[in-house]
Parts: sequence; structure tokens; C-alpha cells
Amino acid sequence: MKTFQRNLLVAAMAAALAAPAWADAPPSAAAPRTSQAAPVQLLWNARLRDESVDDAAFARDARADTLRLRLGVQARFSEHWSGMLEGVGLASAGNRYNSGANGQTQYPGITDPRGSQLNQAWVHFQGGQFGATVGRQELVLDNQRWVGTVGWRQFEQTYDGIALKWKPAADWTVNYAWLDRVHRVSGPDAVNPLLRERKLDTNLLNVAYMHGAQTWVGYAYLHEDRDVPAASTATYGVRWLGRLLQQGNGPGWTVEYARQSDYTNNPASYSVNYWLLEPSWTQHGLTAKLGWEHLGSDGSHALQTPLATLHAFNGWDDQFLVTPAGGLDDRYLNLGGKLGRSGFAGKLGWVVGYHDFHADRGGRYGGEWDASLAFPVVAGIQGLLKVADYRADGFGHDDTKLWLQFEWHGRQAL
Repeated sequence: MKTFQRNLLVAAMAAALAAPAWADAPPSAAAPRTSQAAPVQLLWNARLRDESVDDAAFARDARADTLRLRLGVQARFSEHWSGMLEGVGLASAGNRYNSGANGQTQYPGITDPRGSQLNQAWVHFQGGQFGATVGRQELVLDNQRWVGTVGWRQFEQTYDGIALKWKPAADWTVNYAWLDRVHRVSGPDAVNPLLRERKLDTNLLNVAYMHGAQTWVGYAYLHEDRDVPAASTATYGVRWLGRLLQQGNGPGWTVEYARQSDYTNNPASYSVNYWLLEPSWTQHGLTAKLGWEHLGSDGSHALQTPLATLHAFNGWDDQFLVTPAGGLDDRYLNLGGKLGRSGFAGKLGWVVGYHDFHADRGGRYGGEWDASLAFPVVAGIQGLLKVADYRADGFGHDDTKLWLQFEWHGRQAL
């Protein structure tokens, strides 16, 4: 615990002392010269992160200092054809954490193992209202509750497959994807091979209608996991979101309902509900959200979202990466905005939130406070200070995590 407190103090002092330098940096400093029309472009994304974990289940705190670099080349071959090749490498200083690949099980887990791998390799065709991407690629649907890239971790989640996009009219978008394999965030050297990648036969259909500030979505996600049959599910759902803002102020909402059941090779037989109710209100640049997310259970099986960007949901402490057998009710409040309306304070984005976790069938799991502060460093480089504090009350253990990171990304015409 003393190590964690020292890291928190150092991070806060570093942010405070460096603020004047960031404030004085000219907006265009170090900005790369780019051209979206260039036939060949170099793309990069570098992320330096310090992550600390104080888990009551372990005698030692964990700390990971990692540097991730994604480097790719994107080329436009003709009016209709383009492609991309991208690799990723991850280095770490020290070994005082369990990465899932280093065998340091005496420490809490931080899923950022050192290593390297191919991240994306795809060919894209675009003709009129129809587009198709074939190969290893990022895939994001809606808010990533069901399918996403898990961009928070240093290795991201990518997919081998075919993604099709059709716009039959200006307000309509039809997305379909067939997935053959998922490459997971634990990296290519994870001790458990199922955490490296899984073979799939998954079909995803997502149809969206957007009119003004409102969007209606219907989806059918037929997920077959050939390596873990118990993870195969069929999920059908609808989603409605919108805003009614007057001069930037007013209400917003997200409403979603889905039904999930066993699918194809799954040996179990069950059917459970999902719903999300999230009204919000924006006033003077501040947005407050009340949320109720329900991942149902029949007492033996709970709703699962194995392809989701899970860190974005149910608290940043990641206590519920796998939904407990009793299901999950997450009732939360978030408040966020900018620290000011202009100048450097207007560039500082903050979020504070609280989650109250209960079982769908059973008692209370615990509660969690989350907070973050995003700040610019120089053009193209963004900083983030973030903390999550989970207090157990029937599920898991008390756990506190702290992150300080800097991210630099851009592209350059070749």
C-alpha cells in the first residue's frame, strides 16, 4: 500500500509541475505534415504507461512500466482499392507484475505482456455505397459493448475475417462481418493459449437508422467459439439513443434491450436478458449520466460479452471481465466535462463516477469510485491520469489501480 501511495503522489506532482509547459506549447508544435489523399502513409501510435495495482488478495503490489508502439503503412492502390499492414511491439521495464506470460503469479495481474506481433493486415474495396474489408482488422460496433478492440490494453483485440458495409440510403447503414479468429489482448506468448487467440465461426449483423440527433439500431450476433463451446451465444437486440440539446444544453438518452441464449456447439441450454437505461443531462459543458446496466442470469448461466471492450463497462477496476454466474446489476452515476471554458483549463477533461454492483440473483457485490483527468502535452501527445478504487462486499477483494500514461499518434505521407 505504501508503494501505491508513493506512486500516486509522484504522478500528481508530475502532472502539477508539468502543467505550465503544456499550457505554453503552441497548438501546432511538432504536428506532422499529413495528407489524407497521399497514396502511401506511415501511421504510428506510441503509448507510455505506468500502472500500479494494490490488490488485497496479494501480499505485494504490482507495477508495470510499459511502452507500446504500433507502426503501419496504409496504401491506396486505386480509386477503389486500399490496404494496410501494421505491427505492434511492447516493452516493459521490470517484472513486478503478472502479465499472463511472465509467470510472476505472486503479483496482481496487469495484462500488458512484452512481445510483438502482427496487428493488422487487410485489403479494402470501396465502390459507391458498398465497402468490404478482408484480413486481420479492427472491428467496432456501436459503443463496443458487444464487439470492440479493447483499446485500453497495450495489445489490442483484432479479428481475422470479412467486414461488409452498405449504405442503401443516407440515413441507413448495414454492417455485416464474418469472423474466423480473434486475437486477444494477452498477446502471443500468454501461458494460457486460449488467452492468445480463439478460432471462431461468428456472424455479426448490425443495422442502423440515423435521423437528426437520434439513432435506432437492430442487431443479431451469432457467435460460435470453436475452442470454448460454452462461450458460443446468439444475441438479438435493439438500441435507441439520442439528444435534445438547445444551445448545447439539455437531455440525452441511451436505451437498449437484448436477449441472449446458447448457440450452435454450446452444451448448455439457457436464455437471459440484457438491458441498459442511461439518461443524461448536459448543462454549461458538464454532462451527468445515470445508468442501469443489467446482465441477466438464470441462476446457472449469466449473459457474457466475450468480444467487447470490457474495460469501458462496469468500472475501470475490471472486476467483471467475466460476468459472475449470478449475473450483474450495475447502477452508476457519472459526471464529466472540462475544468474551464477557455485557455489551458478548457483543454483538461475530467470524469468522476460511482458504481453500485449487485447480483441479478443474489446480494450485493461491492462499489467502485472512478476518476480521470485528460490533458494535452504538445500537439499530437495526450496525457491521462486515472484511478479506480473497488471496495468488495461479497465479490472479489478490495482493489485500487492507478494509471499515468502519455500517448502519441499521427500519420505522415510517404
